[in-house]
Amino acid sequence: MKQIFSKRVRTVLLAAVLLTIVLSVAASALGFTLPDVAVQTILQPLRSGAQAMTRQAEGIYSYLFRYEALEEQVKALEAENAQLREEVRAAAALTREVERLNAALDLKTRREDFKLLDAYIIGWDSGDWSEQCIINKGSPSGIQVNQCVITANGEVVGLVTEVGLNYAVVKTVLDSSLEISANIAASGYNGMVQGGYATGEEGYLRMNYLPSDSVICNHDQVVTAGSTLYPRDLVLGSVIDAGFDETGVAKYAILEPAADFGSLEQVFVLTAYATE
Repeated sequence: MKQIFSKRVRTVLLAAVLLTIVLSVAASALGFTLPDVAVQTILQPLRSGAQAMTRQAEGIYSYLFRYEALEEQVKALEAENAQLREEVRAAAALTREVERLNAALDLKTRREDFKLLDAYIIGWDSGDWSEQCIINKGSPSGIQVNQCVITANGEVVGLVTEVGLNYAVVKTVLDSSLEISANIAASGYNGMVQGGYATGEEGYLRMNYLPSDSVICNHDQVVTAGSTLYPRDLVLGSVIDAGFDETGVAKYAILEPAADFGSLEQVFVLTAYATE
């Protein structure tokens, strides 16, 4: 007789019968009906998968919550760090100001005739052969054209050339057009000091018209000779080089400026002093 079912179909049917028997036995043992067991068998993997997904979602949420909390902490620490840096900067600026005021007080003790007005540099204006700065005080404060400007240590910064209501322009000693009568303090040799732009010594000073037989040494200090614009013995700079000028009948000296123009913040306008 020809077989009705193939071998594969018979195998599937046999497996289904055996599964039915197993489910029936399990249902009897557990007190459930066969449909209940079938449903539980089908749903159990789904429940397990759902529980696994729930646990994974909870883990992701916990991670995100911790990440957000850490991000907030980092932002708070960055803000606190910025505030601390600002406080350190302000403290350093205040320390520098106190040191300058103490130095100015010491200068006034040594030069009782000096009347000083402090001011802050608010801008620079540099060009070929010229160098000037702008300070935050003007005519209402008593500033006038041709007043000498110095540091707290008595180092020459320059000369006031323009005055407004709330500002003044100071042409510095680095400017080639500014000439100052000066002496080498150790020897008394006299000459004229001006900015070195015109002769290629940018950022330095040049002292011209020194005697051809003068003995000039490195580190010799150069000070103002005294005039209606500049009191005596204000420091201009110190010698770093010397030689004969192009005529061969006079010497010159190259000076390192005494005032540190690279870090200059506060200056003092000499509004009055005793002339000799």
